[in-house]
Amino acid sequence: MQGHGQTRQQENQEPARGQALPLAPDEPGRHARWAAAGRQVYARAARAAGAAGRALSRAREQLLPSACVLCGTVQRHVVCTPCAADLLRPVRRCTVCALALGRHRHCPACAASPRAFDHAHTLGDYAAPQDQLVLALKFGHALPLAAWLAARLAEGLPGAWAVARHAAPDLIAPVPLSPQRLAARGFNQAWEIARPLARRLGLHTDPVLLQRQRDTGSQRALDLAARQVNLQGAFALTRAMRLDGLHVALVDDVMTSGATLHEAAAVLKARGASRVSVIVALRTP
Repeated sequence: MQGHGQTRQQENQEPARGQALPLAPDEPGRHARWAAAGRQVYARAARAAGAAGRALSRAREQLLPSACVLCGTVQRHVVCTPCAADLLRPVRRCTVCALALGRHRHCPACAASPRAFDHAHTLGDYAAPQDQLVLALKFGHALPLAAWLAARLAEGLPGAWAVARHAAPDLIAPVPLSPQRLAARGFNQAWEIARPLARRLGLHTDPVLLQRQRDTGSQRALDLAARQVNLQGAFALTRAMRLDGLHVALVDDVMTSGATLHEAAAVLKARGASRVSVIVALRTP
């Protein structure tokens, strides 16, 4: 493992970068625990599709034309070049919470509510029409969009980390869904983005670093204070471990108020993480 969280490899069992980070060789139940990891990122029906479904999606993208999710133009990719350029145009953002600053010199959101995470990166605003990227992924099961979002994030992250003057994270982890939400959706969209993102960046990933201990329900109608109360105690580490000195990056599809990511980051820091970064596909303005 690289960076300030570097630890000694044990018995040459360190994985290739981009693979899930294993538990210590002497920890009991290691194989059983990782065999069960799939149950926390995929519901049973979605898991049954397996590698064949993913291979079919890749082949379809290469061989068949596609309608741009945003404008409908028929071309090769899930998002056409002009729509991608519009989404990815440079915007001055807060380096901590990724909110577009506009004419503000300092971030009003961070001034009003300090964050447990240290840095955030996003592709753009969660607003029409680009909100369809996330809506189609989550509710339309358009899984190729997750790989597209991961690729665009991977292109921008090295530069963002250089500007922030910190190294790449030691570990990438998705924000977990509750078991109820996972069963209803069939997959965790945050993991669908995190997995190809880690592979492109050559970073370790842990799909089940965190667990959501209860279903917090929809927070759309809640203000920031109510969201924070609703999320208290919602997250915990899946297994007993320390994260001393590690830089952990949390991946999610959308950051709205930042309350969810704040609560998850606080749990990681309580277990010793020295830095927590946030990587989100879109940010609510």
